[in-house]
Amino acid sequence: MSLVSSLKHSIFVRIYAGLLIVCLCVALFAQLLVDTINKERVQSYRESMAKGAFSLVSEGVARQEDEAQREYWLSDASSLFGSTFSIVPIDELDLNASELRRLENDNTVVRYVNQPNYADVFHHLPDSNEVLTARITQVTEQQVRAIAIFLLDDLSYYLTLADKRARLAELEEQFSFPLSFQELNSLELDTDQMARLRRDEVVISLQDTNSSKRNSSIKVVVPSEINNMAVLVGPIPLFNWFPLNLIISMILISMFLISLGVYALIFPLERKLQLIQVGVNEVSHGNLDVQVQVIGQDEIARLSATFNAMTAHIKRLIESQRELTRAVSHELRTPVARIRFAVDMLADTDDEDSRFMQRDYIDEDIESLNGLIDEILTYAKLEEGSPKLDLEPVNLRELLEQIERETNALGKPIKIVTDLPSNKVTAIADKRYLHRVIQNLAGNALRYAETTIIISAGVKKGNAFVSVEDDGHGIPEEDREKVFIPFSRLDDSRTRASGGYGLGLSIVSRIAFWFNGSMKVDESEKLGGARFVMTWPIKPLTQTISADQLTQEKSDRDFEKDMSS
Repeated sequence: MSLVSSLKHSIFVRIYAGLLIVCLCVALFAQLLVDTINKERVQSYRESMAKGAFSLVSEGVARQEDEAQREYWLSDASSLFGSTFSIVPIDELDLNASELRRLENDNTVVRYVNQPNYADVFHHLPDSNEVLTARITQVTEQQVRAIAIFLLDDLSYYLTLADKRARLAELEEQFSFPLSFQELNSLELDTDQMARLRRDEVVISLQDTNSSKRNSSIKVVVPSEINNMAVLVGPIPLFNWFPLNLIISMILISMFLISLGVYALIFPLERKLQLIQVGVNEVSHGNLDVQVQVIGQDEIARLSATFNAMTAHIKRLIESQRELTRAVSHELRTPVARIRFAVDMLADTDDEDSRFMQRDYIDEDIESLNGLIDEILTYAKLEEGSPKLDLEPVNLRELLEQIERETNALGKPIKIVTDLPSNKVTAIADKRYLHRVIQNLAGNALRYAETTIIISAGVKKGNAFVSVEDDGHGIPEEDREKVFIPFSRLDDSRTRASGGYGLGLSIVSRIAFWFNGSMKVDESEKLGGARFVMTWPIKPLTQTISADQLTQEKSDRDFEKDMSS
């Protein structure tokens, strides 16, 4: 698997990248949410700040007795405020439904325009269909002082302190900050500010925050005609873009969204692990038919495929062990019975030649038992796990010449034909096991050939191969898979006549598997009998194989089927 593919299906990379994407999306969402909330907060702040000032102006307009006085009063108010006030019928204004609704609810509407920067302010005059409006380009100290003058003008219509306090309480409902009468000594003003108050000047004081206070604010102290008393406007909070409650809310919302994102990333993996856990529990209770179906291409999906292969492999090993036990007991009975018979014959005969003959029979049976034990141990070693392979370049020509000499030394009346490759043809393999493969195939061919066998080897398209053909009766197509099953016999009588235990081809098949190759049997085109061919990659093996071939192939097919679905 390539590095790119490994990273693509890595659980760590998927979770890490997914977490980064989740955090990025949450950050963008939080930024968008803060901007939206602050947009509404700014709009509300502007309208609440403008409502008090425009309420004072509208009250002043209402006190004028005729149109001329109203125009004159608006002109003076405009000069003081720094922006032109005008009165427009509500029908002539292009107001949307939301703005109309706010005006009907006695709220002040501020329509802010970014380019160029200005704000149109609208305030509904009481008991009329007219709207007081002004365009404000910026908020200045002049406007704050004008509000103070409007406030004093309104209070001038009330004579006593009690009446003024009552009026101030009424006006406070139109403002978003407190209005009150305070004694001068209680205001904590410096000498310069006190002097300005005595000169009937409006004093504006900034109160900056520190770590123990919430927000910065300003106080406006308005001189009053009442001795040692002043009107305190404020404190007026300045707009705070990131108040503590907003920050805490954004943190909690972000943590919640990140938690949901992490859960969405982890839940599929948790679900897959739960499926594997269920499969493990089933196996622990002896159910080896369980199959864990995990969709995906990550490590857990591959783990589930390996788990399925493992359980199938364990099941096959148990069945193979049972079959092996039955087959071994069957194979041992014949030589043991012959040995027992020979021993009885030794006890019953006094003829020396007969004793020597029975001794030879016993030796042959003991040798047969030794051969059977060797075959069983070899098969068990190849079956139970991966053998240690001493991989090295093997010269195929030299190996075939060695097999030819050893086969001819058996003295069988069969012609051995070797199709030798070039001296330079080599393949990476374990020479001992490869020798065993060709030797077993050649021995099997000798038993069933009538006159000739052909042994060949070579390299084609990156794969090495060895082939053994005979001119016997061949193997029917429906029985070709059975010949690699341990102790299988297609013809018991012929097998007994030709020898063997039914393990040779099983051993060959297992060696081919551990070579990461394949073993097949078909019909020989040259001789007409059976042809056995083993192929394997000529490059060194780098893959660790954890299950038998049939189980692994089934697991791969199931895995690919899951991927396609």
